[in-house]
Amino acid sequence: MKKIIICGITWCLISCSVSKNIVKTDLLNNQTFALTEVSEDPTYGLSEKNPIEVGGVDKNEGPINERRFLNALAGPNGEAISYRRSNSCCPVKSKNGLMGYAMLDNYRVTWEGAKDTISIYINMYDSGTLKVPVGFTIKK
Repeated sequence: MKKIIICGITWCLISCSVSKNIVKTDLLNNQTFALTEVSEDPTYGLSEKNPIEVGGVDKNEGPINERRFLNALAGPNGEAISYRRSNSCCPVKSKNGLMGYAMLDNYRVTWEGAKDTISIYINMYDSGTLKVPVGFTIKK
């Protein structure tokens, strides 16, 4: 009986601490976040040291949240973008990851007329206020 009570308390503490880090994000539709703000930080999302925190792993929505974010982006002049997941990389500290760490997903993003592809780093374990990275616009 003591083990059941201890497990219950532990689960509650973990659940409560995870839910405190959740930032509510509105959806345009089931496949796209409603983004409203462009970041002024040139490293936001474009550096593994400052990833985009889409969250969702706790609700089995991590990968769809990554796509919801990317589906909300457009190129610098409103161009339709294309993206592909390149790899997982870059362990970062996370209360929601395994043993205190989470891996970022790296996406390669481009659009017609782009000179090169751009790497965007996304963290599906933690939630933060979502903004558009410098050099991109909000999809209309």
